[in-house]
Amino acid sequence: MKHDREVGFKVRTLSNLVKRKLDSIILKKHADTPTIMHGWVIDYLYDNQDHDVFQRDLEQKFSIRRSTATAILQLMEKNELIVRQSVDYDARLKKLQLTNKALEMHKLVLSDIAEIENMLKKGISEKELDDFLATIDKMIENIK
Repeated sequence: MKHDREVGFKVRTLSNLVKRKLDSIILKKHADTPTIMHGWVIDYLYDNQDHDVFQRDLEQKFSIRRSTATAILQLMEKNELIVRQSVDYDARLKKLQLTNKALEMHKLVLSDIAEIENMLKKGISEKELDDFLATIDKMIENIK
């Protein structure tokens, strides 16, 4: 099968290119942010500050394995971007909270993500974008 018609190949290629571009932009501007994934986690935690967020929520949101989430969160803790705090209603659970350092970084990361989004959408009409997003959503549901 030719790669130009393989959906998985194209999605993986796009994902790798987006990740590399975001990582290079963030690394150039913010040397203390290890990866774009940390930026996405910060953004997710920022948007969900009104309720408790746990590791399992990140696993579901980003479709990552427990071991991957653990590694990401351990590095974020080491870099003082998050803290884990116990909750009164279940001693086994630790909610994730952003530090002041992460809150400051959030503003910077948002502009980086917007920059990449603009690159990705350049020359694409609203209809094309709507169709693409609907198709991607269907593919995500198909593979789940």
